[in-house]
Amino acid sequence: KKIFKQADDKLNYPISKLILEGPEDKLLLTKNTQPAILTVRYSIFKVLNDEFGFDFRSFKYFAGHSLGEYSALVCSEALNFEDAIYLLHERGKAMQEAVPLGEGSMLAVLGMTTDDIKDLLGNTTNKEITCEIENDNSDGQIVISGQIKDLDKLIIILKEKSIKNIKLPVSAPFHCSLMSKATQVMTVELNKLNFLKSEIKLISNVTAEEIINIDELKNLLIKQIENRVRWRESVINMINNNVDHFIEIGPGKALSGLVKRINKEVKISTINNQNDIESLEI
Repeated sequence: KKIFKQADDKLNYPISKLILEGPEDKLLLTKNTQPAILTVRYSIFKVLNDEFGFDFRSFKYFAGHSLGEYSALVCSEALNFEDAIYLLHERGKAMQEAVPLGEGSMLAVLGMTTDDIKDLLGNTTNKEITCEIENDNSDGQIVISGQIKDLDKLIIILKEKSIKNIKLPVSAPFHCSLMSKATQVMTVELNKLNFLKSEIKLISNVTAEEIINIDELKNLLIKQIENRVRWRESVINMINNNVDHFIEIGPGKALSGLVKRINKEVKISTINNQNDIESLEI
């Protein structure tokens, strides 16, 4: 309750009411979605840490997918919660305004690799389609960003090849060059803040590797806006560095599913509610 109030006060509007009551269409606007998800994730994390003795300092890495990278920064104490929620509201607003509502979207393509997609998009017969890979999520799940008119053309081609695809319920085309205006805004906003040196190693979406220098963090968060989220590589790199247990802090179970697709041998725990917390074994 304290964290939800902090979020309301910092944003100067009742994001808590929107989270708990909707309406869903307003919550799905990325300027609201991004701070809302951070608020829920951080609330769960704080309950884990403060009420259930969850010692996050014993963990090897923190990582997050796209806006989840900000959750990882807050939970690892590399960034203040109030600064992060303000940043995500500005990030969401900038991303929303970078492309007019209804002009851009994202498409999940199943059963293909990044190389397959690159070949398809680079094919001379498809030069009229301007789309970009925005998420390398797992083997067989790639997400593409672009203008809706281009994605619709791509859907036709994928259908002809019997390749399954799903249009995502998002309000903007993230992690691609269409976000250049958002990059300009976030460069200014990120440079206003000072990040703290975390005791936990952080994994970057942009490089899929450990962030060695905290001073590089701002540049990586700026690059993240237009660059592909390299989640599959991030997970593989963590596993190669002896990580055998992943804990996803909600809402949702999307990342748990992706980790399972990447490696079926590792242990995965998903924390969405109190029952999940009480049954967690570390």
